[in-house]
Amino acid sequence: MVSVVHSLPESGVDDAVFRQLAADLGEDAVGRLTGAFRLAEEVYAGRTLGTGEDCLDHAVGMGLIVASLRLDADTRIAALLFAAHDFLPDAGEKLAADFGAPVAALVGSLHRLKGLRPLTQAAANATNAGAAEVRAQAEVLRKMLLAMAEDIRVVLLRLASRTQTLRWFTDKPGPARDEAARETLELYAPLANRLGVWQTKWELEDLSFRFLEPETYKRIAKQLDEKRAEREGFIAAAVQRLKDELAKSGITDAEVYGRPKHIYSIWSKMRGKDIDFSEVYDVRALRIVVDSVRDCYTALGIVHALWQPIHGEFDDYISHPKGNYYRSLHTAVMAEDGRAVEVQIRTHEMHHHAELGVAAHWRYKEAGAPAKADGAYDDKIAWLRQLLSWRDEVTDSAAWVEQFKRAALDDTIYVMTPQGRVIDLAAGATPVDFAYRVHTDLGHRCRGAKVDGHLVPLNTPLQSGQRVEIVTAKSGGPSRDWVNPAQGYLATARARAKVKAWFAALESEEMLAQGRATIARELQREGQTQANIEELSHKLGYKHADDLYLASARGDVTSRDIQVAFRGEVVPAAVEEGIQTKRSKVGGDSRILIVGVDKLLTQLGRCCKPAPPDAIAGFVTRGRGVSIHRTECANFRNMIARNPERVIDADWGGGAQQDLLYAVDIEVEASDRQGLLRDISEVLSREKVNVTAVKTQSKAGAARMGFTVELGGLTQLQRVLALIGEVPGVVSARRG
Repeated sequence: MVSVVHSLPESGVDDAVFRQLAADLGEDAVGRLTGAFRLAEEVYAGRTLGTGEDCLDHAVGMGLIVASLRLDADTRIAALLFAAHDFLPDAGEKLAADFGAPVAALVGSLHRLKGLRPLTQAAANATNAGAAEVRAQAEVLRKMLLAMAEDIRVVLLRLASRTQTLRWFTDKPGPARDEAARETLELYAPLANRLGVWQTKWELEDLSFRFLEPETYKRIAKQLDEKRAEREGFIAAAVQRLKDELAKSGITDAEVYGRPKHIYSIWSKMRGKDIDFSEVYDVRALRIVVDSVRDCYTALGIVHALWQPIHGEFDDYISHPKGNYYRSLHTAVMAEDGRAVEVQIRTHEMHHHAELGVAAHWRYKEAGAPAKADGAYDDKIAWLRQLLSWRDEVTDSAAWVEQFKRAALDDTIYVMTPQGRVIDLAAGATPVDFAYRVHTDLGHRCRGAKVDGHLVPLNTPLQSGQRVEIVTAKSGGPSRDWVNPAQGYLATARARAKVKAWFAALESEEMLAQGRATIARELQREGQTQANIEELSHKLGYKHADDLYLASARGDVTSRDIQVAFRGEVVPAAVEEGIQTKRSKVGGDSRILIVGVDKLLTQLGRCCKPAPPDAIAGFVTRGRGVSIHRTECANFRNMIARNPERVIDADWGGGAQQDLLYAVDIEVEASDRQGLLRDISEVLSREKVNVTAVKTQSKAGAARMGFTVELGGLTQLQRVLALIGEVPGVVSARRG
């Protein structure tokens, strides 16, 4: 490393300032930085920013801030040329040619982030939204900023730019300053906290608080100042006392000093805990920096031996780091004068990270030095990239840190509505996923999409930063193509569930309508058109009329059942053992064995159409013997829930295979086309399968077909389903 020995006589910035910009850089890097400075002077001459600040002054201020964070030469050059895209033709090509592709990429990313300004300002100034909504939108904006930056150094540059802007606003009150302060507290200070850049975080918070709450700021500052002499005297004595005790324990090279206090953090504690200034523990604060973790805990023991620990005021962030990997021991103790003292204890490495955060991992490497300064460099970079996957502020645990150090790159994208609201979605999400994320009804009525003003197919994967507008129909519902994975319309489980729920509700409505019509016909036949449907439902063992309608549509309620209910005939609740009844016939001489009971009238449930070797069970009906169902039948599970005492074990008889036929439902979903039904019918004909019922429905290019067929068992069923699945256009074929 070398120091800058030459001055810049033609420059408006003196040599001392440039020396700070180039601190700790090698000779080659200083040469590149000098070239960047000359270009900045030329490009920014006479130009100002929207705030009124001189462009070159802002660039130098940014550069000094990133230099204080010890960031590399590329980042310092990018700070000087932060606005090159606004004033320099073909800026990307020129910067890449003169200063390298990394600098061009950093400056280009900074330029792209300017597109977020309207969104961040709107979120900070939102007055008609609830507090929870404002916080949620600010959180997703912070995530979006990180995701679009691609390189964490871009975020650090953005933080440096905002810090410089607030410094410039110090003596320039007005609406623009207040707006910048609100935006900073909502967006940029939490970002600095998440990245662990404490010195930047504190300055952003204190300046913003000073602008927005000047009276409160002055009152706390005055209270701090009034006690300054007393506090400094206490700190000096405590520092010497701690050094002496640490030396006695063999820790001779510890750094012990008073910790500066930040007014915004004091005010936050007073507000959050509803306490007075005198009750804030860390107004008097000490910091101990030692060489090893072992020395940290030794120092903690010495502190607790010297002063009385305050209950509930100890945090071990070494064993359990914060989400941004901040590590330190925090304790509060009661001094002899009865007032509290906060003490932080950490190693030099922990202190370095605490002060610089992620910036600590981008130390400048001299030309020719190994690309990896240490063996953990890749792990550190991977961890920094995982900051894109942050979830919430409460995840302060070592397990969280380790998980995201090892995790894959971020799997979330951030897109905008036409109104500027930011929506987070899983990577690979489409406009249809976006529509359902905004509102279920918007998803149902989605018919097209515009991305950044251009019409795109509905299965187009979205990318972060895009603005998405949904084209809707006045009414209607989703397409069955959307739930076909091969079509690629849906990438999120939420949207798939919404679409499936819509079709399930549609089917339920169709069954209700069918059952309602059937019951109405039966009532008309009985001359009971004014009958109380709810009362009839209760007589037949159903709680609500809709349950009766669904049972009628499934065939569980017959004309005989309705006649019995109206005429008041007594129906036995169960069939007793040994009653001589008709033997069960299933196509021939086969029989179903009812465990423990012989010779009961049995019938196969029409809702699930069981066939051997399905697992089956019986349900004792009222007047119709035992109804046999597959054990996974949803209707059977509902009957069990209502009347568990009427369930009876059943099994297939020995002759229940071979030449006997069983009714089975087959459901087919396909892309509609001419000749589809004919091709499926040919498959059934070749397999000598008798079809007893067919129901087809075609909508929006999708066909749904239902067949009731007679088969010899599941082996034949599986073969038939496989052959139907091979018919062109068929998406799925399954048992109903």
